[in-house]
Amino acid sequence: MKFSRKKHFKLFFCVCIVILFFSAVISAMLGSADISFKETLYVILSKIPIVGSLVSTASISQNHMLIILQIRLPRIITSALVGMGLSVVGASFQAIFKNPMADPYVLGVSSGAALGAAIGFMLQLDTLALGSTVITMMAFIGSIATTTLVYNIARVKNRISPTTLLLAGVSVSFLLSSIISIIMVFNRQQVEKIVFWTMGSVSAVTYNQIFTLIPFIFIGTAIILLFSRDLNIMLTGDDTAKSLGVEVENVKKVILAVSSIIVAACVSISGVIGFVGLIVPHAVRMVFGPDHRVLLPFSLIIGAVFMIISDTVARTIAAPSEIPVGAVTALFGSPYFIYLLIKSKKRVI
Repeated sequence: MKFSRKKHFKLFFCVCIVILFFSAVISAMLGSADISFKETLYVILSKIPIVGSLVSTASISQNHMLIILQIRLPRIITSALVGMGLSVVGASFQAIFKNPMADPYVLGVSSGAALGAAIGFMLQLDTLALGSTVITMMAFIGSIATTTLVYNIARVKNRISPTTLLLAGVSVSFLLSSIISIIMVFNRQQVEKIVFWTMGSVSAVTYNQIFTLIPFIFIGTAIILLFSRDLNIMLTGDDTAKSLGVEVENVKKVILAVSSIIVAACVSISGVIGFVGLIVPHAVRMVFGPDHRVLLPFSLIIGAVFMIISDTVARTIAAPSEIPVGAVTALFGSPYFIYLLIKSKKRVI
């Protein structure tokens, strides 16, 4: 059932925010250390302005506070931010490419960012004074170059075939993965760092990295939201959008550039995490419809919840060992991708 009234959207958005908060609390509670829900809730609330003054953590052990605040909470926040970024990018890609299977991972953008990061490690740029910033810039260059390459391969004059776009993205992604593998063979001392990028993980994040990621996610999302109306009109077709005054090519370039920056920022911290931008926008679209004024904000929140759940599964299901979160999202996303392919095939038949 689709919610058609604005008040329903606002109400459900507030509900989603509450779900996001409690997902974070439950995730912070779970792990090898036995920490209660009440303790976890109080510790997190104590760090929220205004609310924190009303909560006492005197009865909570310092070890539990350390585990929650310094070990679990950073990766939960990072998971949420990465989920937000990839979901918004996935929704915007599906709009501008008019392809339900468009996704930063499927189109090779994530692999391009990972290749840029791998080259940065190969050149040992991470050892410089601003190493993390340089790696982020390398990831950005890789993602924007890959986006441009895939777009131009798939473009026929001013039109893009969804099938050609998909094939171009998958082909380029395989090519870039091969190059990353070759880099790993000839730079064995950097293998561990490069593998981190290719498998996806948020296990080693710090608050400094979180503060670096936040502006990329929220400023980038805000810019994309400004084009919500244009994205809605573009769903009717490029020619129709042009007749209604939308500068289609300029909108596409801005969305591609901003999306590449968001993906680069996410990949530079979490590595390659696939299918988030495929699953979440589809789930939101099925409930709330295709209006990007609604689709993008809900994708933002639901994407955060999805990534928190995925990372919680990754670090708890095989404890004390840990599964890469990229493997968990792929486990969810691959069957859904196959479903979309079968659905697309039936339409052709």
